Amino acid sequence: MTETSRAAGHVEAVEPVELVRCGWATSAPDYVAYHDEEWGRPVTGDDRVFERIALESFQSGLSWITILRKRENFRRAFEGFSIPAVAGFGDEDVARLLGDAGIVRNRAKIEATIANARAALGGGLSDLVWKHADPGAPVPKTLADVPAQTAGSKALAKDLKAHGFRFVGPTTAYALMQAIGLVNDHLADCWTRRA
Repeated sequence: MTETSRAAGHVEAVEPVELVRCGWATSAPDYVAYHDEEWGRPVTGDDRVFERIALESFQSGLSWITILRKRENFRRAFEGFSIPAVAGFGDEDVARLLGDAGIVRNRAKIEATIANARAALGGGLSDLVWKHADPGAPVPKTLADVPAQTAGSKALAKDLKAHGFRFVGPTTAYALMQAIGLVNDHLADCWTRRA
């Protein structure tokens, strides 16, 4: 109980207000923290955007909580997602990553992450991605109102592929857009939309 007022020595207690969150974010404490502190908040900077592209690509076909719980392992294994460091990975690094039980050991996704780092070496990744921001996207009222992909995510995926990126289809691109704030898909009654 929370103390709210003192009048003439009287303390009035009120139950704490439960925050309303997007439905997907309530099944595990990891999801609650990610939702409340990160999801949908703007992420910029080439290395930070590269990390999110890599993690969304690794998530493809898996539950996001799997990636979330392994995120620190991914950061360690991929040199903090430094674009120049990952771009320099070779066959020995691929073998090392395939043997790392702390990450998702999928050769195609590992090789795509290295190829994507090489594609991002010229700089400008954050600007490339952020030009696809859609601040005017419709406000979803329910989870059923949240699309899996949009015309914007198709354009982003096409743009990334044109720059040499792999494993970034329209659905993965839309998950990236949601995660780093290019669209705001917090539901209409979610506390973060009002914060």
